[in-house]
Amino acid sequence: MKVVHTVEELRDQLRGQLRAAFVPTMGNLHEGHLSLMRMARQHGDPVVASIFVNRLQFGPNEDFDRYPRTLQADIEKLERERDVYVLFAPNETEMYPEPQSFRIQPPEDLGGILEGHFRPGFFDGVSTVVMKLFSCVQPSVAVFGKKDYQQLMVVRKMCRQFQLPVRILAHETVRDTDGLALSSRNMYLSPAERAEAPQLYAGLQAVQARIKSGQADLRDIEGAAAQALEKRGWKVDYLALRRQHDLNEPTTEQIQQGEPLVVLAAAKLGNTRLIDNLEI
Repeated sequence: MKVVHTVEELRDQLRGQLRAAFVPTMGNLHEGHLSLMRMARQHGDPVVASIFVNRLQFGPNEDFDRYPRTLQADIEKLERERDVYVLFAPNETEMYPEPQSFRIQPPEDLGGILEGHFRPGFFDGVSTVVMKLFSCVQPSVAVFGKKDYQQLMVVRKMCRQFQLPVRILAHETVRDTDGLALSSRNMYLSPAERAEAPQLYAGLQAVQARIKSGQADLRDIEGAAAQALEKRGWKVDYLALRRQHDLNEPTTEQIQQGEPLVVLAAAKLGNTRLIDNLEI
């Protein structure tokens, strides 16, 4: 595996490559990330990964400074996998040699709701860095995990509207044996919090069960699930049942008629904010 730190080095390695498959990450790699690399290998050649902790997508009171940076361990994991040809690991100056005054701003009805409502500017930062990375790598396909469901939809819409020649592939959320979605932020959890953390997914499963049983009262279903978490000590930002294709609220009739839905949640357990979702 080649490890490069500049855009020039990256382009030298990829010159003439037309079928590159790309997996952008912020590092601190776990099995979820590695599964994205394996999927990429099935859909393109060579596979390119990136590791870059993107300041633009962190709010002023978020965890940018303490976000885990484990580059050497990440390199060793990728080398063991043998799926990745090039790892692009730029520093901040390389990615942003001057203040980033041009930014990609998703439409408010997608980027300003749910995660975008609680983290203003988050999707501007995500869209901008993904656009820059696509420009650097010029992949034919890129792989994103469904755990960041809204982010996946934002990136797909950006590619459609800018007519980027990049096919966005979605990988199912990778979970631990107790159901907790794998995340770099899980390392913030204390042992007691880690034991409690799977209850977020359990709450989503409870919503799924109510929908499948024929219930269709949106407010009652959402409220009961959020309240159950809050009684266990969680601070819920949102627990929302939405239509899969646009993240708008479903009507009662749509729920009853079997509209494809997704329930999305973000909640704090102690000082750690976790997100998850479940398609229905």
